[in-house]
Amino acid sequence: MGFPPIKPARRTERIEYAVRDIVHTAEEAARRGKELLFLNIGDPIQYDFVTPRPIVEAACKAMFENLTGYSASAGVDEAIEAIRREAQRVGIEPVDIFITTGASEAIDFALTALVNSGDNVLVPYPGYPLYTAILAKLEAEPNPYYLREEAGWQPDPAEIEAKVNERTRAIVLINPNNPTGAVFDREVLLELAEIARRHHLVILSDEIYDKLVFDGDSHFPIAALAPDVPVVTFNGLSKCYLAPGFRIGWGIVSGPRRVVSEYIEAIHKLARARLSTSHPKQYAIPVALEGDHAHLPPVLEKLRRRRDLTYRWLNQIPGISCVKPRGAFYAFPRIEFPGISDREFVRELILETGVVVVHGSGFGQPPGTAHFRVVFLPPEEVLEKAYTRLAEFAEKFFRKHGFI
Repeated sequence: MGFPPIKPARRTERIEYAVRDIVHTAEEAARRGKELLFLNIGDPIQYDFVTPRPIVEAACKAMFENLTGYSASAGVDEAIEAIRREAQRVGIEPVDIFITTGASEAIDFALTALVNSGDNVLVPYPGYPLYTAILAKLEAEPNPYYLREEAGWQPDPAEIEAKVNERTRAIVLINPNNPTGAVFDREVLLELAEIARRHHLVILSDEIYDKLVFDGDSHFPIAALAPDVPVVTFNGLSKCYLAPGFRIGWGIVSGPRRVVSEYIEAIHKLARARLSTSHPKQYAIPVALEGDHAHLPPVLEKLRRRRDLTYRWLNQIPGISCVKPRGAFYAFPRIEFPGISDREFVRELILETGVVVVHGSGFGQPPGTAHFRVVFLPPEEVLEKAYTRLAEFAEKFFRKHGFI
């Protein structure tokens, strides 16, 4: 008898990560000879952005100084103190800081330390699919709340509160938002903080795009607006500091110490179990946070131009509309014609044109709607080529389905 097939754990059946899963379709298009134009991955380094030299030099210097063993599980003191000072500059008073392998690990730790099987967490739809993937692993449930497209993708506090039940443990915020580019208004954040206060919920606030905000808009850290509410704020070097491959992120726990102390210890148990994150690259954190940020103005200007081009193009294609992104580097256009499958639209778009985007259902979307996510990191000439192909494809696709 041969060795029987290994059956994977049932908990993996619900794990889906649309951003990476779409690569299989792109590979099929490449085999067909299509030139691929990637508008699917939020990695600035894949395009024409460069990690600031001082950040790279700080990590290299640490390596040459033989700081290459394990670090303390929560992170090195110099980095933790730099994060503390940066948090205080924006009005957050940290009770604890833990440094992780990307913000993704911080999110994993915060959820794993909080929820039990059968608990639920309020997560935004659309939202980054990591949260639902981790909840599936934990045999907990996403409790989706829908961002309102007609209100610039702002959350609806009344809907969120109506969905709280006895097994709800937390509210996830992604602000600025991936995939919509929304930046949440201060008044909305204050209402969400009050819901957390009334129902004794933890707020998990993903703010990794906090410095990538356009048109003079302001980003408000919810932990600064609600110092009495338990909040874990996630951030890292990947986006604003253009170092996604460093895999350096962190979580900042704030709120009353007596409320969060046991939770913090549970997070630290998880951190100790994996020993540490990358030791030498943590020395880039003080340089990134407390350097001159000279890279940011040109980055913001490039992104603003590419945002404007994207917004203009998407809203002139018949059958497609798009809310103007206020931050990050994503747009979430809507397919206006009813009954269209976003998965079918995206798959055919990739196979016929080589333009790689991600289906909206991979991020969650309001029922009865169809969207796709666009990353507007590529240079303008690449975006022009991609949107020209998209417009030609959309006309044929909608005509084939009898809409035009």
